[in-house]
Amino acid sequence: MKNIIRLEEAAMFIVSLYALYYLDADGWFYPLVFLGPDISIIAYTAGNIPGAAMYNFFHHKAIAIIVFMFGLYLGNELLMIIGIILFGHSSMDRMFGYGLKLDRGFNYTHLGVIGKKHKK
Repeated sequence: MKNIIRLEEAAMFIVSLYALYYLDADGWFYPLVFLGPDISIIAYTAGNIPGAAMYNFFHHKAIAIIVFMFGLYLGNELLMIIGIILFGHSSMDRMFGYGLKLDRGFNYTHLGVIGKKHKK
């Protein structure tokens, strides 16, 4: 079942990249799909709870869809692109097994514990 979910996330990631292409987004937007939302990790310097909250805000697909739809409603292409970036990045993370963070620490996600010291 895990592989099916990863394939589904990979498909959503590919659709996100195509959506950027379809909107004729500038080339510099593409690297943001891979790294942009991860800037939210900085919030972990304030502790696990604010870190998880900020990380989850930038990695939640519903937030990405809301941003995209708001941009569509306003006719604002930049907001649509930001929504696509957030959605694509979240799909990429889930494809690799990284989920939304729990407030116990960075390695605790809704998909399970991540990190080398937690592998069995």
